[in-house]
Amino acid sequence: MTMCRCDGSRVTRVPIDSRDTMPEARPMPSEITPTGLRERKKEETRRLLLEGAAHLFKERGFEATTVADIAAYANVSVRTFFRYFETKEALLLPDGVEVFAYVENALSERPAEEEPLDAVCNALLEAAKPFAASTLTALSHPLEDIENVVTARLVQAFSDFEERLTVLVQRRLPPNTPDADLKAAVIACAALSAVRAVLRTRRARRASGVTDTGPDTAPLLRAFGILREIGSPGRH
Repeated sequence: MTMCRCDGSRVTRVPIDSRDTMPEARPMPSEITPTGLRERKKEETRRLLLEGAAHLFKERGFEATTVADIAAYANVSVRTFFRYFETKEALLLPDGVEVFAYVENALSERPAEEEPLDAVCNALLEAAKPFAASTLTALSHPLEDIENVVTARLVQAFSDFEERLTVLVQRRLPPNTPDADLKAAVIACAALSAVRAVLRTRRARRASGVTDTGPDTAPLLRAFGILREIGSPGRH
């Protein structure tokens, strides 16, 4: 590219670098591909279905809530609902991989100097927030219709969870910790046993007409507090 330069009566052409005169090209905002839009829509629909289940289970109870109710909350058809969840009961136990990902992420963000049991309890509390209303509230109801359907999945989910959580806990233990594998297993199993105790106690209370008040994670918080008291060095 050249430009004209006038020097008296003489006009000369001088080569120039186009970068000196052309405005710098600005990167265009990244466009979202159709595939990306579809995935985002699917994630949003799944989130709304879980949110709807949590809200309706808590408001009406599991038994009185229908698939159509949950689908309507998410503004989708019943047919669409079944593309995401096989049954209404499936909403009680979201994908174990998804739940564990929350726990793993929450545990990785705990301070390195935090006691292992405290770190696990706090991570479980944080990870429980997206699922507490739908899972803890509904499973706490003494309903026979969900007991048989959910029990087998719940037992397997806890078993898998204990194994994977044990691995994460062991990674947090100081090097050369005596019986590190055993200590990690005890911590993981103790924390998840507290979760089981919450489900069992809330179910018994509801059967007696007693309803917990406060946030959905409050019973877990209390259970972990009791667990820490039991393991306190000053306790005899």
